[in-house]
Amino acid sequence: MNDVNEAALLHNYLLVGMVLFVIGMTGFLIRRNLIVMFLCVEMMLQGISLSLAAWGRYHNDWGGQMMILFIIAVASCEAAIALTLVLVVSRRTGNLDVAVWQDLREEGELPFVDRELPEETTERPQSPVLPPAGRQPDVDEDELMHRSHV
Repeated sequence: MNDVNEAALLHNYLLVGMVLFVIGMTGFLIRRNLIVMFLCVEMMLQGISLSLAAWGRYHNDWGGQMMILFIIAVASCEAAIALTLVLVVSRRTGNLDVAVWQDLREEGELPFVDRELPEETTERPQSPVLPPAGRQPDVDEDELMHRSHV
């Protein structure tokens, strides 16, 4: 009976660890912002840490927890490197998009061409402006009858 509970607990921990890892990997592959990418790597490391702790508890061994200490050390080094990369790239380009790093590729490599976003064609409505004191504002009758921006 006790082995069944331990196996179910291990299964649940491994499932949560897998979900954390998959969410982190999906975010890393989809997003292009450097800060978000490094946060996704941290989430993947947390999923692995949870799985290691679950296996260590299941086998009554401290090996999983010891490995987590090494993962924490690697994560702190990764965070320091991420901070320096973010600072250098943001100062150099003013943008944290990974696609901006085209000038860092090797000679002879073709540049990465991303899909361009379509231009926004619709005008945004102007915010209302207060008239000077003592003057009635100009009112557009068509705007009162039909609000195009709502």
